[in-house]
Amino acid sequence: MNTSLHTTAVHPPRVKNSPTRAAIASMAGGTLEYYDNYIYALAAALVFGKVFFPEAGGVATLAALATFAVSYVARPIGAILLGHFGDRIGRKKVLVFILILMGTCTFLVGCLPGYSQIGVWAAVLLVTLRILQGISVGGETAAATVLTIEVSPEGRRGFFTSWAPNGIVGGFVLATLIFVPISALPKDQLLSWGWRIPFLLSALVTVAGLIIRAKLTEPEAFLEAKEEHALVKVPVVEVFRSHWGAIVRVTFCSLAFAIDTVIKVFALSLATSVYAVPSSTMLWVLIVSHVCALVTQPLFAALSDRIGRKPVFIAGNIGSAAMIFAYFASIQSGNVPLLFVAGFLSVSFAYAAINATYPSFFAEMFNLKVRQTGMALGLQIGLIAAGFAPTIYTALTAGHPGDWMPVATISAVIALMAAASALTAKETFKVPLEQLGAPISTGRVRPSTSNPSGE
Repeated sequence: MNTSLHTTAVHPPRVKNSPTRAAIASMAGGTLEYYDNYIYALAAALVFGKVFFPEAGGVATLAALATFAVSYVARPIGAILLGHFGDRIGRKKVLVFILILMGTCTFLVGCLPGYSQIGVWAAVLLVTLRILQGISVGGETAAATVLTIEVSPEGRRGFFTSWAPNGIVGGFVLATLIFVPISALPKDQLLSWGWRIPFLLSALVTVAGLIIRAKLTEPEAFLEAKEEHALVKVPVVEVFRSHWGAIVRVTFCSLAFAIDTVIKVFALSLATSVYAVPSSTMLWVLIVSHVCALVTQPLFAALSDRIGRKPVFIAGNIGSAAMIFAYFASIQSGNVPLLFVAGFLSVSFAYAAINATYPSFFAEMFNLKVRQTGMALGLQIGLIAAGFAPTIYTALTAGHPGDWMPVATISAVIALMAAASALTAKETFKVPLEQLGAPISTGRVRPSTSNPSGE
């Protein structure tokens, strides 16, 4: 029987992601990742010092904030591991794994016994889960950004990738909204069971995120590179060989994120514990300013599609350097309307310009073959400073807890350093996708008879 008619397989046409679908999936996943991250940050600032550590006062608070910071050390590990697999086997697979890892760890935090029940093991288990959370977060933003930027039309890459940080802001708003009624519980109920509720609710957010991300497909550009066996074998080695300057630049630009953690963690703790601002008031200041940022960030991103990434990113850093002083001064004054105005200008305006622009700005510095690894690694190394900022500042002000001026000064210097680093970058908002990043020789991964896929 002649079988010649059956020798050629017919492949169905690929289903491509629309940029809108990719942006929605990025925002949804980011909301989960950072809902989990921020409920930990809020709990570390308000509760964990009393639940997981025996010492009273500032030492317990310092220890609790240190558990928040430790995940930032794990983030570069996550950037390397998850970036490797994202650049080798696909963006979508990594995005799904990230959600499962973060959701599981957060749920388990809500199940942990406290120090009064199992002693020091409570803190050990808490730190272990926090490290795993750090590994998960280490790959999230880069994976979501890279998938979105590779399916976005030229001239709108900034806008569509801005929905990844919008997911981060959405996660913070969701976490804070849940913490407002929880923080109002009587102290004994808050410390015994109330603080656990936001962590246990993460199971619902995880399921919702997975449903949305399961519908994604891999970007066409990545699939073509994979089929042509043009991917690199060890992305982390290649990115340091061909893009070391971009790694350094992204690392220094990422110092800007210390502003974010100072506002959300250190300033929150300072306002409630030193200046007696009600925690509900501070949480509402943060909620309102971040809800406004959900609107302003896409606008700043769209502006970067018209005038460039650098002007918007640099202006945001300069504005943040100035506004951090106003934010602390408003906390010290205790004037509630002034707090809301300072929160808006700091978060919804100055910092929003940074947050809206960095995904496209950072991702466009790298070639497709190392894009996820490069962006994730540079971003997470720089974020170590952001993670440890609240802990360092708490220790710095231990003798004079109300003296916020050194903290504001250091934060401003850090923001200006990030702006200076951005000045050294090339402008990329008009560069075609295939021309982004330093060139990498093709054919570094070759098929073999035993492994025709090249994996």
